[in-house]
Amino acid sequence: MNAKPIITKPDHVAIVMDGNGRWAKSRGLPRVAGHRSGVKTLRKLIEHAVRIELNTITVYAFSRENWQRPKKEVDLLMDLFISALESEVEDLHKNNVRVTFIGDRSEFSNKLQNSINQSESLTSLNSGLCLNVAANYSGRWDIIKAIQSIAQEIESKTLAVDDINEKLVSSKLSLADYKDPDLFIRTGGEQRISNYLLWQTAYTELYFTETLWPDFDAKQLDLAIDWFSKRQRRFGKTAEQLEQTQN
Repeated sequence: MNAKPIITKPDHVAIVMDGNGRWAKSRGLPRVAGHRSGVKTLRKLIEHAVRIELNTITVYAFSRENWQRPKKEVDLLMDLFISALESEVEDLHKNNVRVTFIGDRSEFSNKLQNSINQSESLTSLNSGLCLNVAANYSGRWDIIKAIQSIAQEIESKTLAVDDINEKLVSSKLSLADYKDPDLFIRTGGEQRISNYLLWQTAYTELYFTETLWPDFDAKQLDLAIDWFSKRQRRFGKTAEQLEQTQN
């Protein structure tokens, strides 16, 4: 009997959940219907991620640039955000999922901020899958905040310019407590990062699929992980060096 091939799972998966609007439009539905369906997709994907024992997932829920969308759509998204948190957080907690949010939450309504804080508080001691939700987030904003923090320490003379290195910058970023993403997944056919985790994805494997987010299911995630397992991650080394290390 042939042994099954070993699948190397990523420790941290970053996802851009793109295609909700196009999914709804193709069905003659309002865009918000696509976003609602997208929430259901995320729930099912998290359930599958728990089953296959992934460690960390970071999803791009709302970018800082998304405020430029029509006000009606933004308002609906904010309402959906609140209702999704209120309806899903108990199940996430029961499944030992820890929920955290990255981004500037100060621009959200008090009601949404309270929902975010309550979700984080309820799940803070959970030891299973870590679900990071990027909301009102952008990679450039993240880096600027890190630079400002470092500049303040230099100004107060608690840090010297020569102390600045990659490790220090990483420690000031939103995902400082997590390993950098191993696998980046973007649904919907677009092939760009879209200002998402710019520093953290320096050596991340980039996986793009035409599948619209509401249609991205457990099988699709397994396909992405299988693709990832076949990648040779060299981090600047040659293939020969890696082979010598592995032998």
